Amino acid sequence: MDSIVAVEEIDGDFAGRVVFTCEHASAELPEPWTWPGADRWLVDTHWASDIGAAAFTRRAAQLMNAPAVLSRFSRLLVDPNRPLDSETLFRESAEGRTVHLNEALLEAERSRRIDRFYVPYHAAVSAMVEKSRGDTVFAIHTFTDNYEGEARALEIGVLFDHDEEPAYQLVRHLEAAGFHVAANEPWSGKAGLAYSPVRHAREFGRCALEIEARQDLIVDEPFAARLAEALTSFFS
Repeated sequence: MDSIVAVEEIDGDFAGRVVFTCEHASAELPEPWTWPGADRWLVDTHWASDIGAAAFTRRAAQLMNAPAVLSRFSRLLVDPNRPLDSETLFRESAEGRTVHLNEALLEAERSRRIDRFYVPYHAAVSAMVEKSRGDTVFAIHTFTDNYEGEARALEIGVLFDHDEEPAYQLVRHLEAAGFHVAANEPWSGKAGLAYSPVRHAREFGRCALEIEARQDLIVDEPFAARLAEALTSFFS
């Protein structure tokens, strides 16, 4: 089992406040996996990865000199932001269409993907959070502006489970910076959809936050720069 393929690790100041994670950073299928022809439509969509999340994670990590862990595999291969018993650990449908990559998976194939990607990803995050003296595990995700026909006006969501006070501090901070923000939208951390940061924060007694930025905005340079600066000032 080689974790080098599973993750990208960014070094940083382990005395700083934050460790970044990006669970849906890549749309890649490492060898020997390949996209079935009928699934090619998924590759450049939000189903395969969180569009813009990897670039923004690297940007924020560089600006804050913070350590970070990013996935190097598609969330459709196995989703590291889900617990092992989740029905969407291996997503079987998207927009009403079958995800053939995950059709009728045998237990041996499920275990192979978990061992090859899921386990090394979480091992890398655990090691980085344990090494850090920071107080926050901060996951960066993005969401589509149109989800199965539903248009979304929200710019940024702040997801949390138990860490309500720091989450609302961040919400207020981003609102003051001029962003349209909501807590636990468009998904809720209380519904288990911030699984990875919550898992590792609890493991080491840290705070867990996850940000969801709208994909059409996070790829816009002025918006990304404003958001990165706002996060930097929040953690300074």
